[in-house]
Amino acid sequence: MKNSELYYSVGALLYSPANKSNIARKLINEDFGHKFSLALCLEDTINDNFVSEAETIMIKSLNDIYDASKKNNFYIPKIFIRVRNPKQISDLTKRLGESRTLVKGFIIPKFSLENAQNYISEIKKINSDYEQTFYVLPILEDSTLTNELERVKILYKLKDLLNPIEKYVLNIRVGGNDLCNNYGFRRHSDETIYDIVPIANILANIVTIFGTDYVISGPVWEYFDGYNWEEGLKNELRRDLNFGFIGKTVIHPKQISAVNNALKVSHQDYLDACSILNYDLKSSQLVSKKGSQTRMNEYKTHYRWAQKIWFLAKEYGVTSSFDITPPSTSKHTIK
Repeated sequence: MKNSELYYSVGALLYSPANKSNIARKLINEDFGHKFSLALCLEDTINDNFVSEAETIMIKSLNDIYDASKKNNFYIPKIFIRVRNPKQISDLTKRLGESRTLVKGFIIPKFSLENAQNYISEIKKINSDYEQTFYVLPILEDSTLTNELERVKILYKLKDLLNPIEKYVLNIRVGGNDLCNNYGFRRHSDETIYDIVPIANILANIVTIFGTDYVISGPVWEYFDGYNWEEGLKNELRRDLNFGFIGKTVIHPKQISAVNNALKVSHQDYLDACSILNYDLKSSQLVSKKGSQTRMNEYKTHYRWAQKIWFLAKEYGVTSSFDITPPSTSKHTIK
């Protein structure tokens, strides 16, 4: 599990086609609010015949945002570029010039054993060539994951390949729609992806294998209007959290607030997490009801959970309206 708030901070990742010419203006005007991350997509959202044009438009957009940031104060989200091949990473980083400082990292679609090493080499290269840190967000969505006999082996091999660059892996993402497409599935607004058992099984394997060492983000929710879209999203977000996912891909600004609200921690969880992180390790007992006074809190059993709750509280807040005061500055406290 990640021991840094940064890895929990991607949250609602708003996708936009990279060739959307008004993205800079909307960002500068803060049309999307103040709490989200942004993905500029050069892959599935772009026609294969217009990739070069999309790159040019995207670079201009980032240059415009960079120039505006020198004159005005406005919210600049964590910005990621979803590429379609490894070579784009070094090429775009170079072409962006000074505006590359706006880019937090790169999203790798259809991350697989076939392309993993090439992408990893590119991430190592740009982090060697430039002073700033570039992160990577691999998406597990390749069709090879539908093979139940080989899936676990594939996932463990991918994890082994990522281990040398673990510090650069901001989170792992899952491609719910791509996985569904292999079977011809599509959920309705009153259903969750967990109701589709073959997909839920794949997601369970991903969380089981990657969840001990990485933050994993939940699959995209397609609905942003019409019957039950918001309640459906909230319902899936609850299932996401129970499943072990933190954050979610969003495709419309209307979805952002629901994701942020879902990531807030409850008053009870916050109190118990602080209590666990502040245990007196010289005490003869490492279990108590301190905190919310409603359940057992055991230091050895619940410490990793408490870490996660503390990071989420710092990043997204607590459902009750009170200040977040940090745990005491003992050597066991998250810093």
